[in-house]
Amino acid sequence: MATFDSILNTLDDIVWGLPTIILILATGLLLTIRLRGMQFTKLGRALKSIFRKNAGTEHGEVSSFGALCTALSATIGTGNIVGVATAIAAGGPGALFWMWLAALVGIATKYAECMLALKYRERKEDGHILGGPFYTIEKGMKELTGKNFKWLAILFAVFGVLTGVLGIGTITQINGITSAVNNAFDPNNANIAFSIGANSYSWATVIAGALVTVFVALVVIGGLKRISKVAEFIVPFMAVIYVFLGLSVLIMNATKLPEAFAIIFKCAFGVKAAAGGAIGWTITQAMQKGVARGIFSNEAGLGSAAIAASSANVKEPVAQGLVSMTGTFIDTIIICTMTGLAIVIAFFTGNADGIADSLKGVAITSTAFSTVLGGDGHSVQFLLMICLVFFAFTTILGWDYYSERCLEYLQTEKWESLRLTV
Repeated sequence: MATFDSILNTLDDIVWGLPTIILILATGLLLTIRLRGMQFTKLGRALKSIFRKNAGTEHGEVSSFGALCTALSATIGTGNIVGVATAIAAGGPGALFWMWLAALVGIATKYAECMLALKYRERKEDGHILGGPFYTIEKGMKELTGKNFKWLAILFAVFGVLTGVLGIGTITQINGITSAVNNAFDPNNANIAFSIGANSYSWATVIAGALVTVFVALVVIGGLKRISKVAEFIVPFMAVIYVFLGLSVLIMNATKLPEAFAIIFKCAFGVKAAAGGAIGWTITQAMQKGVARGIFSNEAGLGSAAIAASSANVKEPVAQGLVSMTGTFIDTIIICTMTGLAIVIAFFTGNADGIADSLKGVAITSTAFSTVLGGDGHSVQFLLMICLVFFAFTTILGWDYYSERCLEYLQTEKWESLRLTV
C-alpha cells in the first residue's frame, strides 16, 4: 500500500507540475484579457442574474438557477472542506493565495466554457438537451479550424465517464462521507463490521455507505429535473450553514485576520518556516497544491459545469455564462476562503505550532473550527460532518449526471437501437 501511495504521489507531482500550472493560469489570464476582465466588471451583474425569473422559453430543461445549483452540487464537495486542508498541510498557508489566483482567472474560464456549451448544444428527438465540451470540441473546433477533432471530443467523454464513476465524482466523495460519519460516531473503530486484509470497517462506515447508495439511486433515477430540484434545495441550505460557521470564525477572530493574511502572502512568495523553522514550504509547493486543489474544488476549465449549463432554459448563451461563472466565485473565493482562514488562524497565528502530523483531511478542518470557536467542540464537529456529508452527496449526484451525459454522447446508433429494442 505504501508503494502504491508513493506511485500516486509521484504521478500527482508530474501531472500537477509547473507546466500544468502555467497552462491553467495562462489560459485563464488570456481569457481575462480577451473578455476585458469581466470577472471584475460584470461580477455584480452576474450575481444579480442568479435569481432572475425563468423566461419560460423552450430552449432548455431546467431554470438558469437550477442549472447553476446542479453545477454547484458537483463542485461544492470534499474539496471545500478536505481539499483546502490538504493543500495547506502539504503546501503551507501560501497555497491559499494560489488557490485564490487560480479562481480569479478561472472565473473567466468558467464563463467561456459554459457560454460555448449553450452555443453548441443539441436538442434530441425526445426533447431533452445534450451539451458540453464534447460538442464544443466537435463543432466549435471544426468551425474554427475546418478540421475534425471528434476524436478529442470522444476522449473527453471517456474521461468524463471514468471521473464520475471511479474518480472525484464517486470514490473521493463516498470516502469523505463515510470518514466524516465514522469520525463523528465511532472515531476509535470500536464496532467493526468486517475486515479486508489489514483494513477494518466499522458499522458507522457500512451504514453510511449503504444509505448514500440508496438515496443517490432514488434521486438519480429521476433524471436531471429531480437532481436539479434536490440541488436547488440542498446546495443553498448547506452553503448558508457553512458560511454561517465561517463568518462566526472570522468575526470571533477578527483581530487575528491581519496576521493570518500576512502569513498567507509571505508563504506564497517565499520560504516561510513554521514551528520554529522545523518545516518550510517553497513557492513551487504552494503553487502546485494551491492551484491543484483550487481546480479540484471549483472545476474551472474541467468542462464539467458546462454540461449542466447546457441544459439551462435560456436563449442567449452569454446570459447563462454570466450565471455559471459565479459558481467559481461562490465555491473558492467564499467557501474555500473561510475554510482556509479558519485553518491558518487555528494552526499558524500567535504561538501555534502548525498542523500536527497526526491530523489528516477532514480532521484538520474539524479541529481548526473547534479550536477557534471554542466550547467542547462536539457541536461544531457535528455541524461540519453534516455539511461534508451533504456537500459530498450532492457532488455524487452532479457527477452521476455528468457521466450519464458523457456516456450518451459516446453511444453509437447501433447501441441506441439496441437500447430502444430492449
